[in-house]
Amino acid sequence: MNDKSLMPDGRRPAIPLPVALQSVERAIADLRRGAVVVVVGNGHALIVQAAEGLTRDALARLTALSKQTPSLLLTARRALILGLTTDPRGAVRISLSGGITAETVRMMADPAGPQPVEQPSALSIALIDRETKPGAAELGAIELAKLARLLPATVVAAVPAERLGYLPSWADTESLLIVELDNINQYRDAEARTLERVGEATIPLAEAENAVVTAFRPPDGGREHLAIVIGSPDPSSPVLVRIHSECFTADLLASLRCDCGDQLRGAVAEIDKAGSGVLLYMAQEGRGIGLVNKLRAYELQDQGFDTIDANEQLGFDPDERIYHPAAEILKQLGISKVRLMTNNPQKVAALTEGGIEVVERVPHAFPPNRHSQRYLATKQDRGGHLL
Repeated sequence: MNDKSLMPDGRRPAIPLPVALQSVERAIADLRRGAVVVVVGNGHALIVQAAEGLTRDALARLTALSKQTPSLLLTARRALILGLTTDPRGAVRISLSGGITAETVRMMADPAGPQPVEQPSALSIALIDRETKPGAAELGAIELAKLARLLPATVVAAVPAERLGYLPSWADTESLLIVELDNINQYRDAEARTLERVGEATIPLAEAENAVVTAFRPPDGGREHLAIVIGSPDPSSPVLVRIHSECFTADLLASLRCDCGDQLRGAVAEIDKAGSGVLLYMAQEGRGIGLVNKLRAYELQDQGFDTIDANEQLGFDPDERIYHPAAEILKQLGISKVRLMTNNPQKVAALTEGGIEVVERVPHAFPPNRHSQRYLATKQDRGGHLL
């Protein structure tokens, strides 16, 4: 099953590494380790730091670098929860004037985290200076935090106007990485388009002994996705395919909070029973918010929120996954028509948009247990899943 555009060794011809991948991946690493980056675009330059790791010293450095009062950027969904906006779209910028501390910022960003010793009375001050229509650079800062699998909240401050004329040299002196807004906005698509095979092995599985696992990774060393090819699928006919988002808690630990483990093992068994097919194991833990944020969402679910509300409490959309990488992998496997095992109409629409013809949706549901019953009901009632 070979794509004619591939070289004899199964790899795609070498392509230039998009700047979007290299620079954004470095910015992601800096944000995750608590460092500051500069986002430049649309005539703006913002100094950006992740809100969840903010400390008093970090806030002081941000203020010194900008010579202005920093602001907290929240997704509008999170700001809506805090009563700071009535519009769930976009982002909200909140001035940190009036003595708002780093501890209060962390509390505002993370509803699952510890509450500050002080009372968050600063929220009433923040209401005075909030901006409900931040510029594109602000939205890029939020997107960068999401790409880093951090809470979608950042602390930002404008680069001083007098520094803009020699921004690269100033940033270099201050050990600040500059990342272009366009690169942030293009990153997800660029990551999908540049996926390439990086490893392959035959791995007999308990439910399917004739299985080959192939790893795909973008050239910047980003997240790996896996294709589990069972049997010998015929690309001239619709191939039975399951797109499975990784779920550490269910796939590895056999958690009963969701049906992911049942879906994974059940799909492998069903594909083997059918004779052949492909399971795509996508690096999109927690519907795209990452494992740590999924654990935070679980804390909120234990407080009474359902799975959708918990994600929105954290500031995320109900589902942050994208399916461009899945479509790209299928194309590299030579597959253009699929019988898709899913209960999620969004996957059908997304693959179709990505150039893959879905000739049939194959239902793929399992009975709930007492721990997953509410979760599955929410997927059906609010997520539109066909259970």
